[in-house]
Amino acid sequence: MRSLALATRTGPAPSAGAPRRGGPAAAAARAVPSRRRAVISASGAKTPTKDLRRVAEQAAAAGAEVVMAALARPRAFSSKGTVGDIVTATDKESEAACVAAIAAAFPDHAILGEEGGMLSGAGTAGSDYLWCIDPLDGTVNFAHAYPGFCVSIGVLRHALPVAGCVVEFTGGPGGWSTRTYSGGRNLGSTVDGRPLLVSGVKRLEDALIATEFNCPDERLWPSMAELFRDFTSNAMGMRASGAAAVNLCHLAAGQVDAYFQYLLKPWDVAAGVVILEEAGGRLTTADGAAYSVFDGSLLATNDALYGAMLERLEGPTRRAHDAGVPLGPANVPAGFRVRSGAQLE
Repeated sequence: MRSLALATRTGPAPSAGAPRRGGPAAAAARAVPSRRRAVISASGAKTPTKDLRRVAEQAAAAGAEVVMAALARPRAFSSKGTVGDIVTATDKESEAACVAAIAAAFPDHAILGEEGGMLSGAGTAGSDYLWCIDPLDGTVNFAHAYPGFCVSIGVLRHALPVAGCVVEFTGGPGGWSTRTYSGGRNLGSTVDGRPLLVSGVKRLEDALIATEFNCPDERLWPSMAELFRDFTSNAMGMRASGAAAVNLCHLAAGQVDAYFQYLLKPWDVAAGVVILEEAGGRLTTADGAAYSVFDGSLLATNDALYGAMLERLEGPTRRAHDAGVPLGPANVPAGFRVRSGAQLE
């Protein structure tokens, strides 16, 4: 199957059985076969990752404060144009709080919000850094006071996720609480300050698989139905949280063992990708190529299950692509130039 990524990059594949753990040692041990890598060309001084992580945490906390306050009020929503794709006033208020925290710390960084797009005055297209904000991932859950929603803040450098924070809402009416997942490249990842580590499940029949059952493109349904039947028959079970960022964090925490999804957006995954990788997880496209947050398919695993998952996903993904589902790069912000090149990290 032809490559579907943004750009091409060659590099050595990881050795079989290489250890995968969070932190500095993980970067070398965890290298995914890299047939392609997206790079947003830009210039500027490099910002320490710990500073990026700190601001991601501050921004996510600011957005979460808005969301928590809104849970005590009636929640109205409006449609974005398709069934199930909705927005609330809280989405917009949370995004404003997140943007304010980021812009105050890094006025020269670019910001991409789910609700506001490339935000006016938020840095320039020449910035090395692109902040991707999902101010309320899982809006449908939020609108129904159903757990499984979050605030997700991730930052890319040259299109590589380098730091992120996800604040997940748990509990329910009368007893809401949060969990804060945080990660920085080569700094490890944590949940409420405790180190994260993916599961050690090795057999598909012992695995819990996450996905979402919505299909933004009708042509995806045959492949999704095929995969649903396969995994419900051959894995221990399937789960859908309602939020991509939550699925990635649950995978990083060892609560699920693999996750696949199609047609996600950069703000859905930018934070979760670095949190998962720093917990020892592995991500590629669903056809096995190196993953970019702009790609239209995602396979994420605890690493041990990667081969078994890829074997089952490659065929349905190829058929979806052949049916016309746009699995190539998308949602690259206007004004940014994407080119091939080495990972500048």
